[in-house]
Amino acid sequence: MINLDYRDAWPIYAQIFEGYRDQIASGILRPEEKLPSVRELATQLAINPNTIQRAYRQLEAEGWILTVPGKGCFVCGGTDARDREKDRWFASFDEATTALTELGVPRQDLVERIEKGES
Repeated sequence: MINLDYRDAWPIYAQIFEGYRDQIASGILRPEEKLPSVRELATQLAINPNTIQRAYRQLEAEGWILTVPGKGCFVCGGTDARDREKDRWFASFDEATTALTELGVPRQDLVERIEKGES
């Protein structure tokens, strides 16, 4: 189930997108699992179906789900989705380490942070 914060400035469709992306990447939603229809989810969340459709289109554009006409939306293969999510986090990691290095943080401090996080 997707949890929405209606008071958040972040758009509802983006919250739905992130919620499903996180569930797919973490394995909560399995490959080939069917997502609720646009109308079903819009009714459950009491929001406009166009908002759901926008989130589903973005999920499909990024390869997280596949729409089968007349059948619905399904989660794409798990390893591809997980690899994309890893790549996204590695890019974020690279950006952060570059910024920290440019700020003068010694390499050893970064290594210690990584090792500390492993425990």
